[in-house]
Amino acid sequence: MNQNTLFGILIPFAGTALGSAMVFFMKKEMDKRVEKLLLGFASGVMMAASVWSLLIPAIDMAEQKGGIPWLPPAAGFLLGMGFLLLLDTLTPHLHYTDEKPEGVPSHLKKTTMLVLAVTLHNIPEGMAVGVTFAGVLSENTLMTLAGAFALSIGIAIQNFPEGAIISMPLKSQGLSRKKAFVYGALSGIVEPVAAFLTILLTGLVVPLLPYLLSFAAGAMIYVVVEELIPEAQTGEHSNISTVGVAVGFVLMMILDVALG
Repeated sequence: MNQNTLFGILIPFAGTALGSAMVFFMKKEMDKRVEKLLLGFASGVMMAASVWSLLIPAIDMAEQKGGIPWLPPAAGFLLGMGFLLLLDTLTPHLHYTDEKPEGVPSHLKKTTMLVLAVTLHNIPEGMAVGVTFAGVLSENTLMTLAGAFALSIGIAIQNFPEGAIISMPLKSQGLSRKKAFVYGALSGIVEPVAAFLTILLTGLVVPLLPYLLSFAAGAMIYVVVEELIPEAQTGEHSNISTVGVAVGFVLMMILDVALG
């Protein structure tokens, strides 16, 4: 793994850590309207990244190989959705907007399950970054270093509000600002780990690249549909989250088209 790749897979983690650091500057809970805007923004970024950075390259690669162009993306996408559904079903976790935990019953602390909920979100994002850099390392002509960095930066931007959204509830649960920051930041460490493992896997089996790209897209879309959008649309001011989706989607699209 070269220096550019290492730096690229660490960028999203930096976004989470910086967002978690907001716990030192915000005295009270985050304003609900701001929270909804940020949730919508994160959804928009992830949807655009799934289409422009993952699914479209997967379709182009499959077409280039001479096979059925829609088969690898369709299969990978459904497998990615299924994988996250399985993780969501088995892993004990708690969303900050809910009172009842999800996953298998456990005796974990509430703060631990809050962190696990965000960690689940971050796994597909790490995979997405990893598979794009794997494409660059395999010298695939459809994957560029600029495009890989565009995805990494886009995910880091949407990780910033996610970091803040998790660290503030942790503080409200009684943790000190320092501990809330550390827990919030650590929820993002899974991203570079998932990226590294994906790079290793793709390096072993390059023909799997179209499947892995669409797998990451399916996993990301699962998070958007199952968690982010429902949380953003509950209660009042749901139209603010819709504006956030539009801004996030367009920003990620511009990043990918301009740099990809």
